[in-house]
Amino acid sequence: MMKLEVSQIEQGEGAVRVKLDGVVNIQTAVGLRRQLKPMLSKKNSNIHIDLSGVGFIDSAGLATLVEGLQWSRAAEGRRFVLSGLSDNVRDIFELAKLDAVFEIEQGNAA
Repeated sequence: MMKLEVSQIEQGEGAVRVKLDGVVNIQTAVGLRRQLKPMLSKKNSNIHIDLSGVGFIDSAGLATLVEGLQWSRAAEGRRFVLSGLSDNVRDIFELAKLDAVFEIEQGNAA
C-alpha cells in the first residue's frame, strides 16, 4: 500500500503550509481530502501545498488539489499555492494542462 504523510504548519494570519511526503494517488487521495477539508473550511486565506516530497501524483490526487483550488476561488482574497514540484510531478501537471490553472511557485522546495 502506498503512503502519504501530511504535515501542517500554521504560519499565522490565516496562512498554513501543508507538506506532503509520499505518493498522491487513488489510495491516498481520500485521506488527503479528509485532512485538507478542515483547513479549507477554516478562515485560512492562504494555503501553501509543498509537493517537494511527492514523487508521483495521479488523477485522483490532481482532483483533490483542484477541489482545494475551487474552494480558494469561491472566496475572494484566498490563495491556494503549490510549490516544490519535481520534474515528474510537473510533467503530470503540464500534461493535464493544470500548470496554467494553479499558482505554482518555482524553486521553493524547502
